[in-house]
Amino acid sequence: MSCWMPGCPALSMCRGLAALPITCLERAKDLKTRIGILLHKPELGHKIGSSSKLQLGSRRRDSSREVLEWRESFDQLLKSKSGVNAFHTFLKTEFSEENLDFWLACEDFKKTRSKTKLASKANRIFEEFVQSEAPREVNIDHETREITRKNLSGATSACFNEAQAKTRTLMEKDSYPRFLKSASYQDMTKQATSHGTSKRSHT
Repeated sequence: MSCWMPGCPALSMCRGLAALPITCLERAKDLKTRIGILLHKPELGHKIGSSSKLQLGSRRRDSSREVLEWRESFDQLLKSKSGVNAFHTFLKTEFSEENLDFWLACEDFKKTRSKTKLASKANRIFEEFVQSEAPREVNIDHETREITRKNLSGATSACFNEAQAKTRTLMEKDSYPRFLKSASYQDMTKQATSHGTSKRSHT
């Protein structure tokens, strides 16, 4: 658009644009180009939104299935990170979370490769969970406690095996069945089941 007449609106607009810094004009052009691309590709936002919904739906299905698997066996519960967290929360209500904490500490202990770290970790675990009058003493018999004490003299990754096994059995036979009957787990299974039912009804 051009005009040579004095007082022409187009002429004054051109003069106004000419007075702007070049960077401003370049940014305006770039913005116009980007807006044009978005206007011509409305399906882009739709694809991103659909992908996010699919991923969220997949995660919900996985977590629902996982919750229901916890009741299949104690092993299934211990294999699940969220299962361990839920079980730990339940044990806190019974003031017996030290059993699971000890079991987890033993699992971590087995992964230790350094011999010096192995010895120091072994002593720390023994003092916290195993010895008589320990701050978080686990419920194991005197014989197992003494065997574990002797194992400390030549600490290996297996020195807590017997004590860990006894604690695991105690949780499996005592705390785990109560966890499955608890109101918190029952609520979780209801939500998981209703999610699965609503999903099937929509397919």
